[in-house]
Amino acid sequence: MFYELTHLALKLYTVPRALPALEDYATNAAARGKLLGCWETEHGEIVGRVLLLREFEDAGALAEERRRILASANPFGVGEHLDSFTVSSYAPFPFLPPVQTGRFGDVYEFRTYELKVGGLPPTMAGWEAALPERTKLFPLTTAMYGLDGTPRITHIWPFPSLDGRLAIRRESYEREIWPPKNGPENIARATSSIAIPTAFSPLH
Repeated sequence: MFYELTHLALKLYTVPRALPALEDYATNAAARGKLLGCWETEHGEIVGRVLLLREFEDAGALAEERRRILASANPFGVGEHLDSFTVSSYAPFPFLPPVQTGRFGDVYEFRTYELKVGGLPPTMAGWEAALPERTKLFPLTTAMYGLDGTPRITHIWPFPSLDGRLAIRRESYEREIWPPKNGPENIARATSSIAIPTAFSPLH
């Protein structure tokens, strides 16, 4: 199982026009991946940023879809609205189940940690030990490690609201449930995005 996370930077005020075309691109018969989620980001740089998460059964299907994107004059069906995009490949932490779609929260947080050299094995071990208690507070969408570019992990969490996010995170710290052992020690750089599911997102 592989995942592809795409960051789309759309021209200002074009997101409402771009989303129907993006939905068609990600769900039509030519697409090799399964659409898991689509979100609009609400914080950070003021530009129309959209996140797209797709699942692939094998590396061949992911590579074929990547070639389709890179060779297209109309990437993701939204070329006329698109300023830039990045596409990244991931594998899930081996102890996690596949992503389950459905309704989980009104807001999602995407966190990416660039890791220190050799930091992935201890990071995953810490997560495996800590997740059972942490997910009792609220479920995890997925945690995955990058297969290209900078060594990194990305984890996606749903939350009932922004206030709910703060309350859950505060409780996890106070009860020493989170962060996992060997987690912060292996982070070289961290970024976070808050995102809102689009109307057609299977994860919402």
